[in-house]
Amino acid sequence: MINKLHKLEENLISLILVSMTLLVFWEVIMRFVFNAGIHWSQEVTLYLSAWLVLLGASWGIREGAHIGVDAFVKLLPDPLHRLLSLVAIFLCLVYCTLFLYGSWVYLAKMKSVGIEMEDLPVQKWQAMSVLIIGFALLSLRFFELAWRVYTGKQLGFHLADEAKESMHLIDDTKQD
Repeated sequence: MINKLHKLEENLISLILVSMTLLVFWEVIMRFVFNAGIHWSQEVTLYLSAWLVLLGASWGIREGAHIGVDAFVKLLPDPLHRLLSLVAIFLCLVYCTLFLYGSWVYLAKMKSVGIEMEDLPVQKWQAMSVLIIGFALLSLRFFELAWRVYTGKQLGFHLADEAKESMHLIDDTKQD
């Protein structure tokens, strides 16, 4: 089940990225070549980018692609490192819970009022439903991470280490 969710998430992110790219490209061609435009493209691109950001944040937690400053935490002994990671994950879950609740209230009001998007006949709450979907996925990723840290399968957040990757680039240039 989780693997299907991973694939769905990755495919949806890819589809959104391709759709945004093609839509913006076509809009530029229409404006500068044909002196016309697609009146709804900016609004659709805005909503697609919101979907991309929130789904991408979830994917980033899963893959350990986020950048963080963990120089201090890496100096701590493993049990303390693990404890601080669990505290940080708990705070992330509190954050997600607050946003989930706020999103639910906001989207419920949007649905009851019946506001549509400015340029398309689509209910605004439907276009903005990524708020609930994205923060629910983020919560799921943080729960998965907490379980891996708690069971000892992972020490903490697997953050992207750009400094370490940059050092590999320097080593590669020295060998040439």
